[in-house]
Amino acid sequence: MEVVDQVPLMNGGTGDTSYASNSLCQKKGISMTKPITDDAITNLYSSISPKSLVIADLGCSSVPNSLFVISELIKVVDELRQKLGHPSLEYQVLLNDLPGNDFNTIFKSLPSFQKKMSNQLGVGVCPIFISGVPGSFYGRLFPSKSLHFAHSSYSLHWLSQVPEQLENNEGNICVACTSPPIVLRAYHAQFQKDFSMFLRCRAEELVVGGRMVLSFLGRRSEDPSSKECCYIWELLALALNDLVSKGLIEEETMNSFNIPQYSPSLSEVKSEVLKEGSFSIDHLETFEVNWIARDSKLMMNSPDAFFDDGYNVAKCIRATVEPLLISHFGDAIIEEVFCRYREILSNCLSKETNNFISIIISVTKNG
Repeated sequence: MEVVDQVPLMNGGTGDTSYASNSLCQKKGISMTKPITDDAITNLYSSISPKSLVIADLGCSSVPNSLFVISELIKVVDELRQKLGHPSLEYQVLLNDLPGNDFNTIFKSLPSFQKKMSNQLGVGVCPIFISGVPGSFYGRLFPSKSLHFAHSSYSLHWLSQVPEQLENNEGNICVACTSPPIVLRAYHAQFQKDFSMFLRCRAEELVVGGRMVLSFLGRRSEDPSSKECCYIWELLALALNDLVSKGLIEEETMNSFNIPQYSPSLSEVKSEVLKEGSFSIDHLETFEVNWIARDSKLMMNSPDAFFDDGYNVAKCIRATVEPLLISHFGDAIIEEVFCRYREILSNCLSKETNNFISIIISVTKNG
């Protein structure tokens, strides 16, 4: 059993394989769901009108996406308070991730972020106080009734630990179409345990009427081993198994590796929220995001990226799971793993849909 908070999930820094440089498809998902997030923060401010607004971003990683979300939330609130004739309010922003997260990268970007926000909001706007909060969001992070708004994007599909009873998941690294029923049940049980704990902790920390918007990888099918949520991981397992056949990875080492990731269905998410009982559901839906997200600046430095969809997706997945792979297999085989993974993806993505399914849920803390 591997506990996630002992190994960082994302590649830090701003280099070529960093999560900061390879999270464009996540930003695309955030942009697509902006109307839902805007609606939640608008309803919050309209009903509570706090003099100081406390916002938490859970699973901020080291990427600009977190600050993009925060800036959009603050702009919506500032525009609304001006319409209502309210004075400027103070903003407290709490950026949370695991202790091993590369907080330094995001902190280094704060001066330019503050300057940009000051220019956009104009004179007379109160300062934005930003701090980091290291710790697992599957436990308490903030004082009771201290948060007004909680946001999390593409983090909650990561479990707190690799589930137990995965001995029969040989050749796979996650839930897969060939996984036996006991493996599917183990992953689902871990999701239930983790998500219910997440909800209980946030219920303590949010004020009555507080809002929470969460988006994460999910699925439309009720089958947890459906292709729509497992395919990308099955192809990575295929790349690893190719290295087993070449003698570069021991078969026993391969069979003992599993990723702590689960893509729930809408009904599984809804069930846990209703069971916990502290929140009313304002919005719940699935949406599709294309894996292929291109940045014109990156294209100039890496011309292959424009022509090779496998290149883009392999880099995105590498930025996400490389620390887990290195922790289990060592770093000697990493380049070969992702070289093979890129080849497999390039071949398969030309024949399959390039979209991944996401879930977004917006909730209000009950009184």
